[in-house]
Amino acid sequence: MPEILTPNEEAQLTQTIEMFEVITQSQPLDYQSLEILKEAYSKLNKQDAVIATAKRIAEAYVQLGQLSSAILEYESILQRFPDDPDVQKALGAIEAKANSFSAPPQETETIERPAAPAPRRDGSRPISPGPIAPMPAAIDDGRQVMQKLFLDSKLISGSDFEMFWPTPNLKDAPKVVIDPFIQVLADKQILPVEKSMKALAEKSRLAFLPLDKYDVDVELARSFPREICLRWCVLPFDKLSKSVMVATANPFNKQAARDLEASTKGRLLFYLASPSELTKILKKIFR
Repeated sequence: MPEILTPNEEAQLTQTIEMFEVITQSQPLDYQSLEILKEAYSKLNKQDAVIATAKRIAEAYVQLGQLSSAILEYESILQRFPDDPDVQKALGAIEAKANSFSAPPQETETIERPAAPAPRRDGSRPISPGPIAPMPAAIDDGRQVMQKLFLDSKLISGSDFEMFWPTPNLKDAPKVVIDPFIQVLADKQILPVEKSMKALAEKSRLAFLPLDKYDVDVELARSFPREICLRWCVLPFDKLSKSVMVATANPFNKQAARDLEASTKGRLLFYLASPSELTKILKKIFR
């Protein structure tokens, strides 16, 4: 029996579909967004669109080489439409493709490790020569990945990175939104936001979401701790079934993900968003 939706819920689902259709048209292999689309169509009881989207998901899996996931998606369609010719043809193609692969012999890689220094006469061991391994950071806010990305791509200098990378204050709750790193770079006229966003999208493979065109679920955002959203500049902007969609300008901030996960039982799905749009919306929500 189809779920009975309120007019507001129908309107929200319609907007979600419109937005994510745009995203998946430009990024057809974004199966994460396709899953959201399929679920939205299902809630609106648009079964033809559900099946069509399921086929797009399976095709994305095939393109990504995830054949087992593609088979599962196609078989879920056959459970409802066992005679679907497109699915039968696709499964035949996957089977032929899988049979054409010959598993290469596994090669064992020998990793040469430096010999441990001989112990001294008193039984202690001298310190091994060579570079000193960095101490593990207390938090993983994406600094290491972002530093490598921006410096290896020669987008900014090492001194600029060290000067403008924000050091999080974990003791005191922030009173205002902490500007994302790429916004700081733009404000200091070091690197335009557009170039930063392009580099982040290519590295993270996350889809870009124009937040200014999306009807953000304010109550959902406020259900998450204010200090987490402000400290990391992250915005839970919508929820569909068990998935919570989150906008960010730092897709490598694992600490932000951990903090948000502690506040929800839902699965977090991250999307890239403009830092200026993020801060603008967060300021309105958490005044």
